Amino acid sequence: MRILTVIGARPQFIKACPVSLSFKESGIEELLLHTGQHYDSQMSNVFFEELSLPKPYKNLKINGGTHGQMTGRMLTEIEKELIHQRPDLVLVYGDTNSTLAGALAAVKLKIPIVHIEAGLRSFNSQMPEETNRILTDRISSYLFCPTRIAVENLNSEGIVEHVHEVGDVMYDSSLMMAERAEDRSSIIKDLVLEKEQFILATVHRAENTDDNSRLKNILEVLSELNTKTKVIFPIHPRTRSIISKHFSSSVLNDINVIDPVSYFDIIALQRSAQLIITDSGGMQKEAYFYKVPCVTLRDETEWVETVDSKWNTLMSPEFKIDADNIERKMNRSRPPWTMLYGDGNAAKKITSVLKQI
Repeated sequence: MRILTVIGARPQFIKACPVSLSFKESGIEELLLHTGQHYDSQMSNVFFEELSLPKPYKNLKINGGTHGQMTGRMLTEIEKELIHQRPDLVLVYGDTNSTLAGALAAVKLKIPIVHIEAGLRSFNSQMPEETNRILTDRISSYLFCPTRIAVENLNSEGIVEHVHEVGDVMYDSSLMMAERAEDRSSIIKDLVLEKEQFILATVHRAENTDDNSRLKNILEVLSELNTKTKVIFPIHPRTRSIISKHFSSSVLNDINVIDPVSYFDIIALQRSAQLIITDSGGMQKEAYFYKVPCVTLRDETEWVETVDSKWNTLMSPEFKIDADNIERKMNRSRPPWTMLYGDGNAAKKITSVLKQI
């Protein structure tokens, strides 16, 4: 069996790690095709090195432009690769432009599609990610879901065949990498941080960064929180560019801004934080994996289990964010923790299913 896997963004590198390792151990041939969606070395190259992922056989170096421009360019180039490589299956992860482009290129060539992280729904049709995941699910041949709710979402849309609940491959990866990060990361020492004495914050979603009012609300609350508890803010390159374009340079003066960090460093920061504030889908889950309370700066989330379990709280930047409420969440006793995302063997279960095809 020959599988061509399309990846392009940081979360996909993390998800691919346990799956690619499982494929290799089972004798499945895999070709990794990098679209180039994340091109900054700290957002891309370092992850391949730290995760011990095999280097992609090709990097399409497609980034920048509108969603339509990026997806269209990817579709054209991925189609060329599929015609040349002739894989048995095309595998895609999650809900990025790379995901949709890979799936569209495959379905046009009648190549079966494997979608890992299928069935997620935020029920916000304005999110590009929601469009990407719905369209990808519709045209996929094999759908691997991280949770029971994801399976139920697909079933309610009439998608019932070849749907498998396997758990979350990001949980697999977090278990694999936590110990390695502890040995290899020095960021807690370098930043002179104490365990559970700081807040980790990340902001990158277009719904927040492209709306000056929402972004202003976020930066103001991070500054206010920083007066009492140190806020560490690894800033996404795109977020930094937008802030420099639309705000005074002083807007970041009262926050501890650092450059994007490696995967091991972000794990170390997550595991040691008292609270995580983010608009990232992946980091919401990673906060749960590491038993750290989370505030998600969005109107909704596809990871509803984290909210239902009381480990995650949604706060919309559409309105003035309440710093006092965040502080109360940070200091309250932590709720019970259960295994919401499988047993850490999602990659092996995926491999087992595909081997039977």
